[in-house]
Amino acid sequence: MSSDTKNDNTNLKVEKGTLFLGMPFTTLNNDTFHALFNYASIGILITNSNGEIQMANRYIDQQFGYSTNELIGKPVEILIPSRFSHRHVHHRERYSKDPHSRPMGLGMELAGMRSDGTEFPVEVSLGHYSINGENYALAFINDITQRKETEQAIIQLNAHLEARVKERSQSLALTVEQLGQQIKETERKDAELQRVNTFLNNIWNHAGAIIFVCDADGVLQFFNPAAEKALGYAANEVVGVANVASFHEREELVRKACELTDKTGQPVAPGFDVFRVTAGLPGNTNREWTYCRKDGEAFYVSLNVTPLLSTDGAVSSYLGVAIDISEKKRAEAELLAALEKEKELNELKSRFVSMASHEFRTPLSAVLSSAYLLSRYQKAEEQPQREKHIQRIVSSVTALTEILNDFLSVGKIEEGQVQARCTEYDLCKQISEILNDVQHLLRKGQIINYQHPGDNNMVYLDASMMRHIIINLLSNAIKFSGEDTEILITSDIGEHTITLTVKDSGIGIPPEDVQSLFRRFFRSSNVTNIQGTGLGLHIVAKYTEMLNGRIECRSTLGEGTTFELNFNKIINNTDVI
Repeated sequence: MSSDTKNDNTNLKVEKGTLFLGMPFTTLNNDTFHALFNYASIGILITNSNGEIQMANRYIDQQFGYSTNELIGKPVEILIPSRFSHRHVHHRERYSKDPHSRPMGLGMELAGMRSDGTEFPVEVSLGHYSINGENYALAFINDITQRKETEQAIIQLNAHLEARVKERSQSLALTVEQLGQQIKETERKDAELQRVNTFLNNIWNHAGAIIFVCDADGVLQFFNPAAEKALGYAANEVVGVANVASFHEREELVRKACELTDKTGQPVAPGFDVFRVTAGLPGNTNREWTYCRKDGEAFYVSLNVTPLLSTDGAVSSYLGVAIDISEKKRAEAELLAALEKEKELNELKSRFVSMASHEFRTPLSAVLSSAYLLSRYQKAEEQPQREKHIQRIVSSVTALTEILNDFLSVGKIEEGQVQARCTEYDLCKQISEILNDVQHLLRKGQIINYQHPGDNNMVYLDASMMRHIIINLLSNAIKFSGEDTEILITSDIGEHTITLTVKDSGIGIPPEDVQSLFRRFFRSSNVTNIQGTGLGLHIVAKYTEMLNGRIECRSTLGEGTTFELNFNKIINNTDVI
């Protein structure tokens, strides 16, 4: 780089007047480059092989607190905390001998130092080029202070959520403890009922809990009004006839009998034997059970069965007290659902921040670097290099557009703003047009083979949704298949069903991942190094569901994947089935 260009950030000239893909295109002129370089929202600087700063844009000056051109000619170590300067000189010299590109996001913790000595976290992407035999290093420097603060905020949010879970767990434990205390209080009152007959009648007739007394075999002897109301039986229907075990679910009794058999080592029958054995176990005998009303409706109770002793110390009967805990169980279920929802939302936020920061940064960096490098190719014979970077910019912008469209689609679907609008149209014609649109995505040697048996091409579906579904499935097939491979797409319009199949011979999907393919942000474990948001198949599944269709995935690891979609055939908005 000449001395003239050292002190003038705008002294780079490019030519105008070329055509690309049949469209007029004008390369960067001096003013445009000046605008891109000095008004870019990321710090850009260029150093020579000795580490001296040759060019620095305004964003760099603002980031590090220097005035215009103040950094020109200074060693790049002026921007690095002093404790790292010596080590950085060694790294720079080694990089100068073996220059190579290094993208952002490699997990390294880097820091920059402002002119006032304060430090801040940065992310650095390195590139290199040569002019007239002189090597230059190109650095993109991004202030990630806000991202670090966001990450810290997420950590604090997680801690807050954990604290809330702990607080609610403690509250639930307190509720259970209070319920136990209530049952103990009821047991105390039951003992008093045995000693005071008047008090017994008062409690018996007005207690809110289900209270019953049964003989040693479980046959009911007394059945209080609360029990009549809760279970739907009149006392004269069950006293002396029904066994208390008849109020319980049979499956629940069988399950509990098996547990007690294993615990005691003695066979326990799935009837009143369950309550007799439970009452004889040490410790708290409160158990949660499912009661069945006379009309078949089930509800939850906390039941305590206590043996009543005769004067000789033998068990003569049993006292049962059951409290309806349906509201408590419902509250527990709602609490658990809310906690799971909070965890899910927190996970989605974390995954969105992580994914978005990566997926947006990569194409934006590609656009910026390609735009800069385009300005360096000024000769006519350098047209291939210019076309390469133009295509890179086009691909990056397309990728960003697809990501944004996916975000918008998911948001609209979740908010219920997307409705299927079906019309009758030619499916074969639509697929043929889509095949032309995705040709630029094909890898070297890849081909798409389209087959449609029969002469019937007309369907009654939402054309926009179907276009999104087909493009997404084809894009995935192309992305996850190698060079010189065939992708087969088949449409078949039968008498009652429309079938669409996309089959590739790519890397395949691990069996344990197939069931999770259609979840938001899910990406298979074997594609982490391939760009993607994990939203495409989620949107495909949602659109298929809106069209009353079914989607099925069949895959063999290393051999390929097949997606098959089936829709009921509809004519003029009337289901033919």
